[in-house]
Amino acid sequence: MSSTGRTERVLMIVENLPVPFDRRVWQEAQALRDAGYQVSVICPTGQGYERRKEEIDGILIYRHPLPMEGKGVMGYLVEYPAALFWQFLLAWRVFWRRGFDVIHACNPPDDIFLIGGFFKLFGKRFLFDHHDINPELYEVKFGRRDLLYRILLFLERMTFRTADVVVSTNESYRQIALQRGGVDPEKIFIVRSSPDLSRLKPGPPVNALRKGRTHLVGYVGVMGAQDGIDILLRIIHHIIHERGRKDIQFLLIGGGTELDAMIHYAETLGLSEFVEFTGFLRGQELIDTLGSIDVGVCPDPVDCYNDKCTMNKVMEYMALGKPLVQFDLTEGRYSAGEAALYAQDEQDFAEKVLQLVDDAELRKTMGEYGRQRIENELDWKYEVPKLLSAYKKVFE
Repeated sequence: MSSTGRTERVLMIVENLPVPFDRRVWQEAQALRDAGYQVSVICPTGQGYERRKEEIDGILIYRHPLPMEGKGVMGYLVEYPAALFWQFLLAWRVFWRRGFDVIHACNPPDDIFLIGGFFKLFGKRFLFDHHDINPELYEVKFGRRDLLYRILLFLERMTFRTADVVVSTNESYRQIALQRGGVDPEKIFIVRSSPDLSRLKPGPPVNALRKGRTHLVGYVGVMGAQDGIDILLRIIHHIIHERGRKDIQFLLIGGGTELDAMIHYAETLGLSEFVEFTGFLRGQELIDTLGSIDVGVCPDPVDCYNDKCTMNKVMEYMALGKPLVQFDLTEGRYSAGEAALYAQDEQDFAEKVLQLVDDAELRKTMGEYGRQRIENELDWKYEVPKLLSAYKKVFE
């Protein structure tokens, strides 16, 4: 609430996931609401979130359709302009019906600055919440630095220049804002994508997920081209068919553009009996399912994109007291510390999964370390004051 006693109004715009399914955006929206802000959200529809207008816990959500989920360059060239059209239309609707004082833009893509810049003409402020580094993501997906790559750099630069305040998810993103965006250090705030332990309370293990096998290894997250699901399936093939471990069930939670292709790839590798794809889960079902695994895996390969990203799955494994195996990534190592084993290649990854599967005491030690790191350093309650500091700066 402002010094004049008027309630400040926030309009959050997110394009790639519906709210409240997008955990980070929903936690931010709830934190702002609890701090006295009036919060509206514009986001896409999605499975289980088809209602075009909905109020949840005092937060007004407007959802819009998308023609397709972008896959390949042409897919994105269709998806992003369509999303921008709906975002602009719905922003006007919010503007006239309840108003807003700041637009809180969550990328990808880096084109929401066009809406933020337009409404700055009416005295509105613009906060950029940096979720993804799109030039690196493009380079990893398509293996080139061409005209579109340079366009993405331009859009990123314009987003930084339009922003009154930048919220970075980690130190790597902060450095990009400083070096590539030229943002004043005093206008950058690190707010990590931390889980909220108060809402992560799993019930008893769901033993049926093991399909009668002794051990359960789990993955949770998006299944896109850059997420390493093909790598994970080759790792599972090594464990099942080369090491002969028929006592391990693998659970892959999530969806995305590569889901169907990965289901087919698992069949090709002869893994269907040992691998279950659940699709997206949410709410308590997701928490109970993830809480039933013994070991978490993060197969995101080492590249210029993944090295700088904080993976939600890493934090969620730790919050639930689960040890994990991942490749050695800068931000992944910062997040997990001793809660993870770090693999050098696919075969080493498989061996480290087996090491954890076969050592209950090691699993317990690493799981407790991860849980305590979240409790003492990385819980969402530690990030809320940083978010509110960013908003204090916005309204100076």
